[in-house]
Amino acid sequence: MSNKNTKDILILAIESSCDETSAAVLKNGKILSNIIAGQKVHEQYGGVIPELASRAHQQNIVPVVDVALKKAGVQPQQLSAVAFTEGPGLLGSLLVGASFAKSMALALDIPLIGVHHMKAHLLAHFIDDATGKIPEFPFIGLTVSGGHTQIVLVKNHFDMEVLGETLDDAVGEAFDKTAKLLGLPYPGGPHIDRLAQEGNPHAFKFPKPKTEGLTFSFSGLKTSVLYFLQKKLKENPDFIRQNLADIAASFQHTVIEMLTDKLWEAVRQTGIKRIAIGGGVSANKGLKKALENLAETEGWEVFIPKFEYTTDNAAMIAITAYYKYLKGEFSPLTTVPKARMKI
Repeated sequence: MSNKNTKDILILAIESSCDETSAAVLKNGKILSNIIAGQKVHEQYGGVIPELASRAHQQNIVPVVDVALKKAGVQPQQLSAVAFTEGPGLLGSLLVGASFAKSMALALDIPLIGVHHMKAHLLAHFIDDATGKIPEFPFIGLTVSGGHTQIVLVKNHFDMEVLGETLDDAVGEAFDKTAKLLGLPYPGGPHIDRLAQEGNPHAFKFPKPKTEGLTFSFSGLKTSVLYFLQKKLKENPDFIRQNLADIAASFQHTVIEMLTDKLWEAVRQTGIKRIAIGGGVSANKGLKKALENLAETEGWEVFIPKFEYTTDNAAMIAITAYYKYLKGEFSPLTTVPKARMKI
């Protein structure tokens, strides 16, 4: 396998860890294109169906890569490397991206770069137009998505340490499951966030599960919402419709307090006041506002990426791969994607 000595470093990156097929092209650290194809097939089921996800990736990957290359104005023969999400994620979905990336790297005789999905969420902040400012090392990363909730000490591009994570449901999963109880469409997080802007966050009080250290637990919160609604619906069958915005606002307020309470503790333990968030839930307006308020009152530096870099996307895979390329960290063609991977 040759490492082409071209003046420019051009990387094609593929992200297929869950239900978005994405391809991006990076040139010398700058994103030239970032194409994302969603999968509406899961909406009727109220959650991602792994088998359907992998089939949709097979249908989407060729056109998505083609559009990414054309938008970037790059020919496959110009590429320096091909990057892909190695894990964690849905195994069937990961296999589609990995197989495509391996085939392309082999055909073009260029390096293959496997990327850790959760590290990429945090390194999305290093995309030149992600936030307008790049966090200095070390910083505390909060990754909040449908599959993960973690507080990570980011020492440099390659050295990260998980300080705490969820013991059960991820925060995005808690949003989606609560939305389903309220009769809202999937994915439910954006719907709860929109309704919360109109509701009273103190209308109803939900318990915050107590966990040790910097760990999280969201399953108990979801259960308490379920019991609360069952009780109220017995008293008034129209309760949800009449109080939808207040329920959404109260639930979201509880979740945000749970997240910021743990961030407080992480800042206290480490003395680091630079906070960078990543993952789909970082697009939540309520969470953004809470963090911006803490930045103002407590002197924290808060970094929130643009929306297109918060959800699963190939640009974050590309920027992570770029730093691995500079370091000469390539993956063998025998690399196997993994559903679970520790940082």
